[in-house]
Amino acid sequence: MAGSFKDHFSRQAAAYERYRPGYPPDLFRYLASIVPARERALDVATGNGQAAVELAAWFASVRATEPSASQLARARPHPRVEYAREPAERIGSPDACFDLVTAAQAAHWFDWRRFYPEVRRVLRPGGVLAVWTYEKFRAGGDIDRIVDDFYRDVVGPYWPRERSHVEEAYRRLPFPLEEVAAPQFDLVTVWSAEVVLSYLGTWSAVQRYRDLRGEDPLGIVAPLLRDAWGGDDRPLSWPIHLRIGR
Repeated sequence: MAGSFKDHFSRQAAAYERYRPGYPPDLFRYLASIVPARERALDVATGNGQAAVELAAWFASVRATEPSASQLARARPHPRVEYAREPAERIGSPDACFDLVTAAQAAHWFDWRRFYPEVRRVLRPGGVLAVWTYEKFRAGGDIDRIVDDFYRDVVGPYWPRERSHVEEAYRRLPFPLEEVAAPQFDLVTVWSAEVVLSYLGTWSAVQRYRDLRGEDPLGIVAPLLRDAWGGDDRPLSWPIHLRIGR
């Protein structure tokens, strides 16, 4: 399967599992309320299963697929979640078998010409596709300025081009389905400066910077962030940009 998908996260799978924020329960409650039934859900590009495990609270069974073996090795076990190694563009499931298909923080990496026909094939009549993304957290004041400067000026040239879809809140992401208006959800965390720095280390641009320059860009931002942060944990808000189609 090497070379068959854009793999920006396998090497930092352990950090990704530990430091990527979880999604708000209200998001999954809402998705469960708009599907024709709550029998089967599919979470593609599941990573370590963050969204899949949340879906299992609402669906009788969840299939969670991921092309990265490293990510799957750290997937969160759940009795109603079945993990499989496969790309989002080749879904190894029968026709018309899912009530819901989701892609969390991943759709911008897909080959959409292959992905959407597969979604249509496996969704039951009236079934729903939900894709969502989040960009940078907001903490306020100098912290936001420091993170924005690091994002743009330090690692900015190292972002893969697909990142532009995240920056545009998925507004220009191809979405050839009958779209449903989606409510606003926010991801909220309370983190220390050290956890934030570990989270920044999971960014694909940080990894590419390390690979191409042989040094760690976190050394540039760490003293600035620690000084602005102070000693206490801080609340962070991450707006979620959600698109829903049938």
